[in-house]
Amino acid sequence: MKRVMVVVNVPENEADSLRQAIGTAGGGRIGNYSFCSFSIKGTGRFLPNEGAHPTIGTVGELESVNEERIEIECDEADVLSVIKAIREAHSYEEPAIAAYPLLDIT
Repeated sequence: MKRVMVVVNVPENEADSLRQAIGTAGGGRIGNYSFCSFSIKGTGRFLPNEGAHPTIGTVGELESVNEERIEIECDEADVLSVIKAIREAHSYEEPAIAAYPLLDIT
């Protein structure tokens, strides 16, 4: 089965609820374990341009937010459901989501 790594950044105070949504959608299943993830804290920076409706910040002003980067694995068959769950649970208008195919190293 092909596996995918999904990575998303989220404000620190939303990380637990986003991990819950990801796990419920099938993300983070590894063998006999579920809801597996890795997180690291950092600073997200962005400039909301004209037409944006930012959850945090103001159009035309640089913003920085304390965020967690959440990384999870999932089966390729579940990746669209996981990404949909992220978009539905995330407060950002445009959450930064990346998905990478994983090599089979077994």
